[in-house]
Amino acid sequence: MCHDGVVPDSITIDLWSDVVCPFCYLGSRQLELALDRLGGLDRFVVTYHAFELDPLATASSTGLDEFVAAKYGVPLERARALNAQLSSQAADLGLTWSLEHARSTNTRDAHRLVALATTQGHGPAMARRLHRAYFSEGRLVSDHATLNALADDVGVVDASALWRSDDHLDTVLADEATARELAITGVPTFVINRAEIVVGARGEQALHDAIERALGA
Repeated sequence: MCHDGVVPDSITIDLWSDVVCPFCYLGSRQLELALDRLGGLDRFVVTYHAFELDPLATASSTGLDEFVAAKYGVPLERARALNAQLSSQAADLGLTWSLEHARSTNTRDAHRLVALATTQGHGPAMARRLHRAYFSEGRLVSDHATLNALADDVGVVDASALWRSDDHLDTVLADEATARELAITGVPTFVINRAEIVVGARGEQALHDAIERALGA
């Protein structure tokens, strides 16, 4: 509720995330649950913004356990334990992950697809579909045929035209420039009504409380 006693017609939530970021998928699900408690998704305007964790990444045949071990310099068993812990957290949120099938890859075109979907009113659904494709289905989210099929799943049209142009690349780059301006260095980052910022997958309750604070601002 605003300080004049009027509940706004819609509340804006800007979410910076990456398609292959496990904490982003967890945070996205936590946001869904928090919004459901606060009156349902229709009351909120949620916009996903691009944040490439590794803009130079290429498709890899290396499994995520090996990838995490190499990237963070930890033993393979430690990497397996970390991924298992994340899968357990996902299960607690009603998500089923199959990280043994996931492979690291570039996400720029996936972000371009989310930008296209946003212009058609399907941005959050497209982002969630990409997360599920990567973490639950082991699909390669840099492959254009795969992206076209995922777009069809959520009703996004003209996805195939993206790959013949640079359409929506400017949106991706602008999102990342805005992230730098806001000093966003990690994802997920939620900006709620430009009044509250939540960084990380801190849980449904943390998001619920931040949204309520923003409503009272």
